[in-house]
Amino acid sequence: MTYTKEDILAALGHVNDPDLKKDLVTLNMIDNIGIEGTKIKFRLILTTPACPLKDKIKKDCIDAIHTYVDRDAEVEIEVTSKVTSMRPENEEMLKQVKNIIAVGSGKGGVGKSTVAVNLAIALGKTGAKVGLIDADIYGPSIPMMFGLLDDRPTGYEKDGKTIIIPFEKYGIKLLSIGFFVDRSKALIWRGPMASVALRQLFTDTEWGALDYMIIDLPPGTGDIPLTLIQSFPLTGAIIVTTPQQVAVSDVRKAADMFRNEQINIPILGLIENMSYFIPPDMPGKRYPIFGEGGGRKFADELNIPLLGQIPIDGLITISGDNGRPIIMDELSPVAKAFTEITAAVSQQIAINNSIKETFTLSSN
Repeated sequence: MTYTKEDILAALGHVNDPDLKKDLVTLNMIDNIGIEGTKIKFRLILTTPACPLKDKIKKDCIDAIHTYVDRDAEVEIEVTSKVTSMRPENEEMLKQVKNIIAVGSGKGGVGKSTVAVNLAIALGKTGAKVGLIDADIYGPSIPMMFGLLDDRPTGYEKDGKTIIIPFEKYGIKLLSIGFFVDRSKALIWRGPMASVALRQLFTDTEWGALDYMIIDLPPGTGDIPLTLIQSFPLTGAIIVTTPQQVAVSDVRKAADMFRNEQINIPILGLIENMSYFIPPDMPGKRYPIFGEGGGRKFADELNIPLLGQIPIDGLITISGDNGRPIIMDELSPVAKAFTEITAAVSQQIAINNSIKETFTLSSN
């Protein structure tokens, strides 16, 4: 039996991306088709290396070939990825960065920095090119969490200004405002001064090509986080909370900030930290020490996804203090939670980019 590339494409046109609700051929997710007798080869291009549904999509492709082309065909699929972006091509600021994601909260102490750090590393572990900026001027913690407390970034002169070279560790590039201040002294900056310093982390740094840039925002909804999210072309925002009702009410302010009509940053979803405690000697048990349901209720009220829940574990703090974030411990239940959250975040970015593309096309 002989068949053509057109036969293969016609068969794969029956396979939809479960998130984007379109077939793989229309989405240009199939190329490099090769046919040798009854052996069929092609490349499947996913919208993110962290795609949680890649095994299902691959199986659906094989089933489609067997159903519409040849049930005895040998199917070989190369799975790769190309992270989507809806940033305008003529946008100069951070033009090589496909997606800029802000991680924020309505108050301090909810684990925002822990989420930003572990999310960035987890994205890098999937094969994505990732950058991380610690913009929390009140308590920059990334130098400690990466074991770089006594390090200072290097740079070079170009066109009369210093270009900063970010650190590279655990597969990602990173910078923190903490690298440029004396950590033994309290940092007292007025809003405009802080905004100028933070802007340099973005615009005067050699970030190169990135699939994702994660920004650890200062907590709250004051001038500095507001200026940051207005100054840069964000793809979306993630909000971090804890289960207590008082924390949820504070986080509502952060959601209102992102959704302000003059800002209008899409909220990718909510992450609930400190959701439950798992006793080390009873891994099947979960104890909601700080209550439960707060994050789910808040996500439902805002009509945004609950991206995941992170358990309480003393090793999170120990790992961060030792300069090796918990995501590096593959056996940890916390690392498993972050891995699942990372898949959900990248999935939501791809969905939002697709929605934006569809809206743009329909508006033209």
